[in-house]
Amino acid sequence: MKQINIGIVGLGTVGTGIARLMNDNRDLISARIGADLVLKKGADLDIERDRGMDFAPGQLTTDPFEITDDPGIDIVAEMVGGTGIAKEVILRAIENGKHVVTANKALLAEQGNALFEHAEKKGVNLTFEPSVGGCMPIIKTLRETLVSNRIEAVTGILNGTCNYILTKIANEGIAFSEALKDAQDKGYAEADPILDVGGFDTAHKLAIISAIAYGMRINLDDIYIEGISGITPMDIEFARDCGYVIKLLAISKYDDGAIQARIHPTMVPFSNQLSTVSGSMNAVTVAGDGVGDIVLFGRGAGMLPTATAALSDIGDIARGILAGGGIRVPMLSYQPGHVHDVPIRPIDEVDTHYYFRFTVYDRPGVLSKIAGILGEHDISIKSVHQIERKLDGGVPLFMLTHRAREAHVKQALKEISALEVSTQEPVLIRIEEGGH
Repeated sequence: MKQINIGIVGLGTVGTGIARLMNDNRDLISARIGADLVLKKGADLDIERDRGMDFAPGQLTTDPFEITDDPGIDIVAEMVGGTGIAKEVILRAIENGKHVVTANKALLAEQGNALFEHAEKKGVNLTFEPSVGGCMPIIKTLRETLVSNRIEAVTGILNGTCNYILTKIANEGIAFSEALKDAQDKGYAEADPILDVGGFDTAHKLAIISAIAYGMRINLDDIYIEGISGITPMDIEFARDCGYVIKLLAISKYDDGAIQARIHPTMVPFSNQLSTVSGSMNAVTVAGDGVGDIVLFGRGAGMLPTATAALSDIGDIARGILAGGGIRVPMLSYQPGHVHDVPIRPIDEVDTHYYFRFTVYDRPGVLSKIAGILGEHDISIKSVHQIERKLDGGVPLFMLTHRAREAHVKQALKEISALEVSTQEPVLIRIEEGGH
């Protein structure tokens, strides 16, 4: 049986998971692939700590370039993360004719276009299933399973930290800050959580998914990003009373020659399967013209789930090597000559439904003033609710709207916030009604 040698750069959580699965399931992997996958060398700054498995003498190194420059290594798994040394490792491995597997969503979202072009020129694979959605095969689904379908939309919960926090607020009625601290204590959130709760981690993933779905060059800069720090138990409670759950959604939709690509808290109806995804789990819905909706659900992070995704890529590359090498599936799904720039529609041009929360003085005529301004901006009210709870000297006034243009909504809310009847800035949450 042919032996295919693997090098892992970065033996943290995911890198160690790859080594462990290769060791524990070696015979199973060989039976399925038809080759013996061997971990020839692993690189990490710390090669002394216990990783729960045994390594042979000389199998570990602190120099990642021992792996990229080793002519006996066929596939390099880059599991370092970040945009510094990881980029150097990937470029050097590609330059030396090695296939690369990476989980590095930030690097791909920011510099993936150049990396894919370089890999294409060298005739090697740069694959990235573990970069989005953990063990959910979203990349493979878009690149291979749906090769005959026009992708109409991809909508997902792609950050387990945010989903855990929003679930915690919903279940216990606690403030965002308290839910965040709990997530940090349990290891779901970093000490500096801004990448997660600010929506930036999700945006990295959406930039990659959108490129594959629509045959476009990766474009992170134009994605609209809004985090979850402004969500309150009151908003979640009202949403639930109206039949919605609030989730941080990644939304990508084909829209008349352009696409929508946006990250923001979203009210999702109970009828939508994404509303049932709780805790740190991830899920994504893909709408294709041939299949309708496909829903993928699973753990979006963690040692063995993400390592499983990485080994899926490693296995595909190994099968390609056995078949004679080369690039079997284009890295961004489309042949390089068909990958082009697709404009991302500015958020101000998006039409959707909205939830507003105003905090106003309890006086006659307040509602008519607010409704008048909304009407002047072509915003039709679907329902209005007021409760007697006092909040910063005012009472909450909740509204749901029919479909409206974002630019009109922003202008209307600006005018309403300037009224003497308002005691604090209005709150806006977008609503995704029904399917795609």
